[in-house]
Amino acid sequence: MSDQRLVERIAEVRAFNRLYTGVIGALDEGLVGTPYSLSEARVLYELEQQGVTSVTELRTKLGLDPGYASRLLSRLEGRGLLVREKSATDGRRQVVRLTESGREAQHSLEQRTIDQIGDLLRPLTDEDQRHLLGSMHAITTMLGERASGPVVLRPPRPGDFGWIVQRHGALYAQEYGWDTTFEARVARIVADYVASDEPHKATWIAELDGERAGSVACSRGRDEDTAQLRLLLLEPRARGRGVGKRLVTECLEFARAAGYRAMELDTYSVLEAARGIYRKAGFEIISSEPARHYGHDLVSETWRREL
Repeated sequence: MSDQRLVERIAEVRAFNRLYTGVIGALDEGLVGTPYSLSEARVLYELEQQGVTSVTELRTKLGLDPGYASRLLSRLEGRGLLVREKSATDGRRQVVRLTESGREAQHSLEQRTIDQIGDLLRPLTDEDQRHLLGSMHAITTMLGERASGPVVLRPPRPGDFGWIVQRHGALYAQEYGWDTTFEARVARIVADYVASDEPHKATWIAELDGERAGSVACSRGRDEDTAQLRLLLLEPRARGRGVGKRLVTECLEFARAAGYRAMELDTYSVLEAARGIYRKAGFEIISSEPARHYGHDLVSETWRREL
């Protein structure tokens, strides 16, 4: 490629960047009609995903200069959106977490962003939307890891529970040869979960690069002191990227905050990858027995860990 051709293509990329930042309002005084800058919104987003993290890790993840990061955190702390404090395990490290006001601000930003993107897509025909998303996917694929975003955990939206049932059925049939009775069982679990009015339950959908990549749910188990981990699912492209660990950790933290004293889960010995995640999270097998399920001879297991 000639130097002149490269210069022309660089100019085209820069023109696209200017167009896109204008479309999403990245250069506006406040992002999506809020009083927060793009950098402030990124900090709120990361803290919502990570829970509690060290200031150094946050700064490194966002690629922020130490001085700028300190001023940014000070502004958000002054607004009552976050708290900085010494680490409980290492007094030399400073950790940062969102306050309740910070979480509310992040949730508002998230909804405003969803609404903004909806307004962007709504005037386009279905064909044009598919073309636009296909172009975005092409950019992501060509740039590889540099364009790969963080894992996002969010509550379920309409359609997500149907997706959980469908993907369980499809993946387990493809990878383990399980028949449709497994999909039927997952459908019953989901239906009972959604219909239940118990207060201490939650479901998370993991998104990777803007697409659903996994799920997990927490509900009451066999008694009021025991939570049940259910519906852990990982798409193949999400495996090996820490998504399963994030989902299980989120489930454990929720159960602990909800007042449960232990958590249990049911699985099968053939599911080695899932069992590895459970073992690393501190679960241990408390019972196992042979079972004929989903067209196969399996070993059913119950795992447990104290909270």
